[in-house]
Amino acid sequence: MSESKKAAIFQSGTETFLTHGGRDPSAQHGFVNTPVYRGSTVIFDTLADLDDTKIRYRYGRQGTPLTDGLESMITELEGAAATVLTPSGVSAISLAFLTCLSVGDEVLITDSVYQPTRNFADNILKRLGITVRYFDPRLGRAIADLVSDNTRAVFLESPGSLTFEIQDLPAICQALAGRDIAVLVDNSWATPLFYKPLSLGADIVIHSGTKMFVGHSDVMMGTVSANEAYREKLAHTHYTFGLTASPDDTYLATRGMRTLGVRMKEHQARALELAHWLEQRSETTVFHPALPSHPDHAVFKRDFAGSGCLFSFTLPPAPRDAIAAMVDAMAVFGMGYSWGGFESLILPTDPRPIRTSVPWELEGNLFRVHVGFEDIDDLKADLDSGIARYLKTAGI
Repeated sequence: MSESKKAAIFQSGTETFLTHGGRDPSAQHGFVNTPVYRGSTVIFDTLADLDDTKIRYRYGRQGTPLTDGLESMITELEGAAATVLTPSGVSAISLAFLTCLSVGDEVLITDSVYQPTRNFADNILKRLGITVRYFDPRLGRAIADLVSDNTRAVFLESPGSLTFEIQDLPAICQALAGRDIAVLVDNSWATPLFYKPLSLGADIVIHSGTKMFVGHSDVMMGTVSANEAYREKLAHTHYTFGLTASPDDTYLATRGMRTLGVRMKEHQARALELAHWLEQRSETTVFHPALPSHPDHAVFKRDFAGSGCLFSFTLPPAPRDAIAAMVDAMAVFGMGYSWGGFESLILPTDPRPIRTSVPWELEGNLFRVHVGFEDIDDLKADLDSGIARYLKTAGI
């Protein structure tokens, strides 16, 4: 592909970029998709080549044309300086932490964070002599009052993937300006199509690529993107830890990226319609930041260009057998972890045991919903029947 064509693609519309970016058929004998490169050893013709550190491909762990393509796409979408791939979302989160933190440091983490993130922080980070403190997701610029001399990172997840609080990223970054503190953001929900944390002041952006990037519930993948200030630290930590995404998973993730634009539009429209429908019911309280009723809606409208596939709602207090009556007989919604695929999911969840800074005090049972691509009327009917079973079993 000529340099002029590459430049045109990088300057094009998002969906054109997603279709054409990260691939070069002219370098692959005309094949549309960059093939899977399965390899560890790279052969050097001469000793001079072996000594030439500028040669791009030197060992399988250092990348292939396929990994380069996917990384370059995400880097461009995020407005980052560089991106690396990891074998899962949790490995991406752990890599981001360890890029910024050392023994004796402190990290501040939003209390609404993804449970595996909290698990890594509470177990591995603390074991490594790193202090972990959780804060109110809606703290905003007041986070400056929590910072100590040892604080080296702040970790955000906006919105939180269970309770959907939005963090005021610009206010947090302004409050931390001039300090040696990295701001990390898990952007898995909105993707760079709808939210660009680096442009709002963040330093590092993390994705569980397993979810929206892949889009088909068949691959584990993580990505970490950094600005120029953290580019070298990220690359060095990534290489030192020996983290790699498998060739086949990288291929499937790249394939998923081709349809990210159209999928995000559909996920957004369907999730909003279902959230509005649920909000009209007297039994439910809905948590979706794109709804005007959400406490953080103003921040969402200011910083986000769109919304994702995931939200939650509560039903009145009821025993476990009412929850079972609801979800066990679901005909369309599946029950499972993760999200971002083509199939709709519902997951009963309880944030109370994992909240430590701001207790979750809302009464009732919380259900997280991922809205896939089934007929919206079928999804409504399935939820309607399930809620009826729940209320009947609970005697409400």
